Amino acid sequence: MLTSVIMSCSDVFAPLIAHLAKLSFSEGQFPSRYKTATVTPLLKKKELDPDVAGNYRPISNLHTISKMLERLFIARMRPHVESCANFNRYQSAYRHGHSTKTTLLRVLDDVYHAADNHSWSLLLQLYLSAAFDTVDKPTPLH
Repeated sequence: MLTSVIMSCSDVFAPLIAHLAKLSFSEGQFPSRYKTATVTPLLKKKELDPDVAGNYRPISNLHTISKMLERLFIARMRPHVESCANFNRYQSAYRHGHSTKTTLLRVLDDVYHAADNHSWSLLLQLYLSAAFDTVDKPTPLH
């Protein structure tokens, strides 16, 4: 609802959001009201028992303005981070235009090159689909 209002009245909201972003970036502070997310429990799989709390995963929904400020910040920071000497050019996570497919293609290419050169390849994979199940629930809530 709020997103559609902002989009339909962008000529009014854009200067306000730009001013808020400018203040936030210059002062190095993020407005407290946009740090809070609404957490909605979502059943992990449809066939799981909905009466068991462990069968849910928390979905955090941030305020629309918060997401806009985050994107503006990332747009400013990305060129700096990617130009740093420590930045790994093969990193796919959290990069525009990169995904798990990008990583998979890179791994396959490395394996194929190794096979062409009659070299050995060793691939170690970690299964992390339930990684958030191991998080101590009270800690993030606190």
